[in-house]
Amino acid sequence: MTATQLDALRKSSTRQWKEGSIHGVLMTSALLSILTTVGVVAVLAAESSTFFREVSPVEFLTGTKWTPLFDPPSHGVLPLLCGTGLIAVGSGILALPIGLAIAVYLSEMANRRRRRIVKPMLEVLAGIPTVVYGYFALTFVTPCLRWLIPSTEVFNAAAGAIVVAIMILPMVASLCDDSLQAVPASLRQAAYSLGATPREVSVGIVVPGALSGILASFVLALSRAIGETMAVTLAAGATPRLTLNPLESIQTMTAFMAQVSSGDAPSGTSQYNSIFAVGFLLFAITLFMNWLAQRVLHRFREAYE
Repeated sequence: MTATQLDALRKSSTRQWKEGSIHGVLMTSALLSILTTVGVVAVLAAESSTFFREVSPVEFLTGTKWTPLFDPPSHGVLPLLCGTGLIAVGSGILALPIGLAIAVYLSEMANRRRRRIVKPMLEVLAGIPTVVYGYFALTFVTPCLRWLIPSTEVFNAAAGAIVVAIMILPMVASLCDDSLQAVPASLRQAAYSLGATPREVSVGIVVPGALSGILASFVLALSRAIGETMAVTLAAGATPRLTLNPLESIQTMTAFMAQVSSGDAPSGTSQYNSIFAVGFLLFAITLFMNWLAQRVLHRFREAYE
């Protein structure tokens, strides 16, 4: 075998080793994410099973009183679900239309200079710590609400929904903007050639063309709102209450988990294990939301050449 052939064989072996190493690193990364998910689910399921050996799942899912730290305890999770729903729905009502409107403006109406200014300023909101939003709600949002409606409680769901809406606004606007940008320019040009106005093109052509991405961004933003902890803990209070009045104090699922995790309940007790039951239910809800987002993407996906 000549020296040239040996050199080529050596380079080929080195290349195969490098490709194999890269393949191994990538596969390890993928397996690590899968194992992490499996580990989280296993821990939640194991600890939740301990809780449900003492508390009936029917009582947990249908009870209307949540006082696991009292004596005697009550383990009806509906007040926490109601509080979480108030925050998620309230923030969605505020953030989803505003975020979509911002995305339409950035994608269809703003020139490059305005886009370079507005979008970075909008994305700065995503970098603010959530605890800062909570104190913002206490020191600014709630006083404004109490000035407008004196019956508003100091801790209330409305203030929590407002600050969570501000938090998820960059996500909605950014994802919707990406979806609108993905609509081919040829569709816009065809509509303009037929005499359509910019408003008609935006509302009648571009938004329907990006519907799958827009709906998926809505679902993901609501999932983010459901999982928010610090802002709603500070703004909405810690009163598990089955109410639809946003001016009253409520408690969300994440706020309860933060409360118990601070050390109020001894480890191994049903009070302590209740956080895993609530966490498992929260995991199931967010998993369903992500599955729904995937189904929406599949159902309304538009394929362009």
